[in-house]
Amino acid sequence: MIWQTRSTGSAETERLGELIGKSLKGGEVIELHADLGGGKTTFTRGLARGLDIEQNVTSPTFTISRTYQGKRKIELRHFDFYRLHEAGVVAKQLEESISEPNVVSVVEWGKVINDVLPLNKLTINLTPVSDDTEVRQIKIEYPESMSKLIRELENKWEKLKL
Repeated sequence: MIWQTRSTGSAETERLGELIGKSLKGGEVIELHADLGGGKTTFTRGLARGLDIEQNVTSPTFTISRTYQGKRKIELRHFDFYRLHEAGVVAKQLEESISEPNVVSVVEWGKVINDVLPLNKLTINLTPVSDDTEVRQIKIEYPESMSKLIRELENKWEKLKL
């Protein structure tokens, strides 16, 4: 299933992430697709805020993963496989993260660990619109089991856009 929208800038991309974060219960996996500088960390920053995480969220490009703990007792683990040609031991860390019910796992550049990612995940594509570098077309692919979450998101997002 697919839901699509647009973001007119970083603040909206972050707000969309926050709305999703508020609905998460733990155990979810989110795979992010975008070019370098495409809004993945911005989206994750909003997601963290929605999970009541007050720490500053930064890109894990050089550290491969970062962990954040929020007030809701849900941990956010943010993985970035951009620099890896094979996942190695980090694939095992991701597998453990995915299996923990109080963890939301966010994965960037997941092609190298595609066989580790579950089918039951949100896949979010952030694509720049050619005429404006701040505007993003956002496509969220989701399984039937996450339909309620996406319907709630759509309703909240539409209210913000009015």
